[in-house]
Amino acid sequence: MKKPGFTMAEVLITIGIIGLVAALTFPILIKQYNYKITETRLKKFYTTINQAVMLAEVKYGDKTSWYEDLAGSSIDSDGNPIEGSSQAEKWFKKYLGSNLNAAGYEIDKTGRLLVHFADGSTLMQASKSTTRDWLFFPSNADKCIKQFEKLRSNAIGICLFPFNFSPQERNNEIEYKKWKHHINKGFEPWKYKWDGTVTSLWEGCRGTHTNVDDDSPSVYFCTALIQYYGWSIPKNYPKNIHY
Repeated sequence: MKKPGFTMAEVLITIGIIGLVAALTFPILIKQYNYKITETRLKKFYTTINQAVMLAEVKYGDKTSWYEDLAGSSIDSDGNPIEGSSQAEKWFKKYLGSNLNAAGYEIDKTGRLLVHFADGSTLMQASKSTTRDWLFFPSNADKCIKQFEKLRSNAIGICLFPFNFSPQERNNEIEYKKWKHHINKGFEPWKYKWDGTVTSLWEGCRGTHTNVDDDSPSVYFCTALIQYYGWSIPKNYPKNIHY
């Protein structure tokens, strides 16, 4: 009696079907993983950094008294950061670093401070000239920077997320209106000139507009859009998050 079994054609068809299902499913799983990592690490960073701000207030007083807008490292004639010249690093370590348990600190080739965390995320000065604007990378910062080296605005809301720490009061009414979502706050998603509507968050994140001198919704609003939904990336989020 002939033993039951599969023919070669049946085996090949089965393998082909499994391969097709895997090809269709794998990108979806990768996307879900990237979204989950981003949500989790954004929420964790926001909570942790603002706990550090509150602990610093216990020791040093109100944040408006010890916040300073400081520059990063100076660069020598060979194009290398001068060790110990970063006022941003000294300030960050004094007021926030001791309460963060950072995995390490780094100065990049432009003089910007990078703060690495144990979960693989990184916080970086957006510019070496300021401790007001910061960029948060939920995952591999080097990969993100290299991938979008020519046009950083393309990375916003994808693998880097803007934050701002500028809690000081603004006595000028016009300046108050621009900064009202940051005054007396800790590290907040970029909300400079935000009109307070979710519509402008969506509009900004859908685009690539980065000019802060006009009132058009900015792509920098992507972080605030995710925060608006409780640090959960909303359905139809306009960027394709990847690392």
